[in-house]
Amino acid sequence: MLKSGRPRHEQISGILRAQIESGEYGPDDKLPSESQLGAQFGVSRITVRRALHTLEGESLIYRRQGLGSFVRSRPEAQGLVHLTDFVEDMTKAGLDASSKLVFSGSEESSAAVAAPLGLAPGDPVYRVDRIRFGDGEPIAFDRTWLPTVYGNLIEKSELGRETIYNVLEHTYGIPVTGGRYRIEAVNARADVAEHLGVPWGRALLLIERISWTTGEKAVYFQRRYYRSDRVAYRLELARDQEGPGRRGQGMPLREFEPVFGRPGGGPET
Repeated sequence: MLKSGRPRHEQISGILRAQIESGEYGPDDKLPSESQLGAQFGVSRITVRRALHTLEGESLIYRRQGLGSFVRSRPEAQGLVHLTDFVEDMTKAGLDASSKLVFSGSEESSAAVAAPLGLAPGDPVYRVDRIRFGDGEPIAFDRTWLPTVYGNLIEKSELGRETIYNVLEHTYGIPVTGGRYRIEAVNARADVAEHLGVPWGRALLLIERISWTTGEKAVYFQRRYYRSDRVAYRLELARDQEGPGRRGQGMPLREFEPVFGRPGGGPET
């Protein structure tokens, strides 16, 4: 079954990947044991382990010591070409969204917070910290800062049940017209790790977002820490077909999708 010319562990991982993606192995199905795979492909267990390690690194399988390797649940993806809030993302992904408010109050802005809000360092801002859940499992931790003019509007709102977007747009008629994202990988600080239920130093996906209203007036600056085992981002580009005159202008963005893993998609190892 294996061919010459490519490392055997790569061929095995490719075969198993195709079987998982075709649905031959479904979510939480157990793969054949290392010894069974070794006999099937005529290779050593070391080679099989390298192949399984590759699939584990791609989040296609999870491994349980003493039990074997299992297929992770396939995450569901929804578009994020348009600016959306957490509840909208969760609803489109088929997950039940909820939030827990852990802090709200006024504080002086740091330079890093003041700049995106168009304020001077030390100017007062209103801060909101929330744990965000999908189907009852913690997915993200948000820390959001608003200029006091907007903070005063949301201060009495039930932010454990309502989104800031919803309060501003539907209660006060302040449209959120756009935003800008910055995405990077970070290690979980102690306070963030505690809220998300992950070990200190765990890799997280940090999204910094500035949202604005009419006239590009900043409404809030937010840092959202996503659990890296529960969400990834996927984008799709369209190749420019307008001819050589448009070369160098970049490929049009067709889709920018958050991909959410479902609870029970495999325990962490």
